[in-house]
Amino acid sequence: MKPCQNCQAVIDEYILDKQLEPLRDLTVDDFNVCADCTTVVADACVECGGAVYVPRNMGGTPDYCPACRSDLIARTGEDPGWHCEPMSS
Repeated sequence: MKPCQNCQAVIDEYILDKQLEPLRDLTVDDFNVCADCTTVVADACVECGGAVYVPRNMGGTPDYCPACRSDLIARTGEDPGWHCEPMSS
């Protein structure tokens, strides 16, 4: 078992797996944080409408889930970051 890189608690993989269920294509192996240090927000991704993972030290909720962000990088070759670009007027 690995320690959480945020609080150093032992990562309970069962609890973290349950918390990460709304995130598509991600497993506990994709995270080095425990369930107490993981924030998942349902229905927040602007691409798929799924859940997003809020990385540590982030103030706001991301616009893209990790899977859609990865898809956009693969399609465009550019990293959109966690947030959409504001529409220009």
